[in-house]
Amino acid sequence: MANPYSVAPSHERRSDELAYESTLAGELFVPGVRQLVEESWQRSLELHLDPDRIDPGFDLDDRELREYRQEHPLALVLPVIHRLLIQHTFETGLIIAVGDQAGRLLWIDGDRDLRRKAESMLFVEGANWSENNVGTSAPGTALALDHGIQIGGAEHFNRIVHPWSCTAVPVHDPSSGSILGVVDITGGDNAVSPTTLPLLEAAVAAAEAELRIHQLTQPRPPARRAAVVIGPSAPHTSATPSGTGIPASITVTTAPRALSASPAPKQRSRAVDALQLSVLGRELGRLGRGENNFELSVRHSEILTLLAWNRHGLTAEQLAHKLYANENSVATLRAEMVRLRAVLTQADTGLEVASRPYRLSGELELDAHSVLAFLQRGAHRVALGAYSGPVLLGSSAPGIVDIRSEVSSSIREALLTDGSAEVLLEYPRTDECVYDREVWVQCLQRLSARSPKRASVVSRIERIDQELSQPSAT
Repeated sequence: MANPYSVAPSHERRSDELAYESTLAGELFVPGVRQLVEESWQRSLELHLDPDRIDPGFDLDDRELREYRQEHPLALVLPVIHRLLIQHTFETGLIIAVGDQAGRLLWIDGDRDLRRKAESMLFVEGANWSENNVGTSAPGTALALDHGIQIGGAEHFNRIVHPWSCTAVPVHDPSSGSILGVVDITGGDNAVSPTTLPLLEAAVAAAEAELRIHQLTQPRPPARRAAVVIGPSAPHTSATPSGTGIPASITVTTAPRALSASPAPKQRSRAVDALQLSVLGRELGRLGRGENNFELSVRHSEILTLLAWNRHGLTAEQLAHKLYANENSVATLRAEMVRLRAVLTQADTGLEVASRPYRLSGELELDAHSVLAFLQRGAHRVALGAYSGPVLLGSSAPGIVDIRSEVSSSIREALLTDGSAEVLLEYPRTDECVYDREVWVQCLQRLSARSPKRASVVSRIERIDQELSQPSAT
């Protein structure tokens, strides 16, 4: 009897796409598709998920994600996962993801090129790939069913994920049996080969055995809290060859606490419901939720950007210094604050500006922060796609100039350091760095010798050199 949790060979799955379209069209009985997949599709439809738009949700910023990963029980078994799975995937067209019990991807490693391609569907660290967010997928559906599963191609609910296949197995606490997280293998058809699910189940069993050993050696919570050091920047810790944050070893500086499922951080509102401030590529900031937006004045845009950037708050003197280039006028600032508070109240934003120091008392998502978060997670293509231009074009406020420079330089350095040739080629075509010779040279160096794109890149470099060599008009 065929395993209902396994994917049929690719040549037997030609009807998947037809079955998928029939389900979206509302047909109640669709032949040729596994029952558990069809049931997952129905759950996705009931959640009113968009099959053409992927929105996994990011509810932790970079600092919160690092702290959460360090405390998560699965951090203790990363060496086992690395030894049994990750070190074999770097040149096999596969990537390994480790997620928590809510479907949030905590670590991703494996084939370097494939990880970059996976950015296009937001399969990146910090993204939540539960069924509630992205519909049918191996990690999300494995958690929903509490069972190892394979999802191949058009069995995914979201069309964007149809080129991919994946196998995932939940990880359980050996003592309580509760779900701690999930381990996923993603790639092409080789990610759902007949041997992949048994292999992954064996690796997860080994990880659970390692967890059991920790429980036996540390049966009671110690007086001191465990400090699990993770990642290439941690002392005495070696990173994997890809340097994506799944270490080859973990250093525990104190005895670990008793293992149990880490409580998931408090969920934030989904991005569509959060109050957002858009300042990239704009002269005036745009504030609002979803489609309900309005433009701010230049000065109010600058103030909210500075306060969103400095969440700890700024004194009146500090904020005035960051706003006014030629004067440090606290009195002028205070008058502007009165007007800004009136605007926020009249627009019913729910956002307030507290005093002493000036700070935001509500949640405000800044689009510039989102770009930096994508960069820190290695999602370069996504970050570049979200970067619509410099922060508050035309503003000469000293604090805004500093933020603009920081965001711009962070994108540039990240792409020059670790961006693929394809992503790097998109970057210098923006107005911001169309004459950035170093970026064009890096593009040329990363293109293969036979790439047809080399000629246009060489032409661009020669044009830059020619224009730079011409004497300036006097």
